[in-house]
Amino acid sequence: MQTDILLDRFLGALAPLDPVAVWAHGSLAGGDYQEGRSDLDLIAVLPGPLRPGTMWRVAVLHQGLRADPLAAGLHCSYLTPATAADPARPHLTWAHQELMRRPVTPVTRRELHAFGRVLHGRAPAGLLPEVSDRELGEFVVSDQRDFWRPAVDKARLWTRDVWVDAGLVTFARASVTLRQGRLISKREALAELPGLGAPAEIVEDIRRRRYGEPAPVRPTASEEEWRAHRAESARGWLGPAIDGLVAAHG
Repeated sequence: MQTDILLDRFLGALAPLDPVAVWAHGSLAGGDYQEGRSDLDLIAVLPGPLRPGTMWRVAVLHQGLRADPLAAGLHCSYLTPATAADPARPHLTWAHQELMRRPVTPVTRRELHAFGRVLHGRAPAGLLPEVSDRELGEFVVSDQRDFWRPAVDKARLWTRDVWVDAGLVTFARASVTLRQGRLISKREALAELPGLGAPAEIVEDIRRRRYGEPAPVRPTASEEEWRAHRAESARGWLGPAIDGLVAAHG
């Protein structure tokens, strides 16, 4: 599998930095991975501290993988044992073909403890604190309220597949987490969406692009007209749905 080849190349390139651990989370760890469609979500724990020279080596490492057809979807956050505990702390991260800083969220941390895949070194237990149900629930609500709800009002975003897919799937996952205290896969989230009242044609559009033929099912209209219709329908449903979730759990 091309994914295994890329992971082997990544681990080989990372070896000179003497990682304490490398873990996979998300679809790759949870059994819902679709090669060429899913991202490769990774966490690397380095001995630290992460000095400018180390950051430069991380950037060079990822640049060296760019020729691989799956490398654009490989995202990795870099922690150290001394900085791993705080879920609000931004960590050096390679994502979307560039270096940035962002936190390792309570959702990711819960995934790592529940079903994280150890690619190298130590397991998450002992390096990452456990995530309580309260901490997880509070994060899920704040993510819907503070990130996704304002995003719904930015109409230009919702003509893009990635926003429609992530917006609806993340809402379904948040709903299940708040009701049942567990994390679900994207496949399970798609199965939840009709019961939550999501527009059926949009759910089918997401499902086919992730699990079936890449071309979405759409009415007999131009691509531009379909995307405009999909954006309006997704936003029209998701905004009130988020408002209801936040009102119930905020």
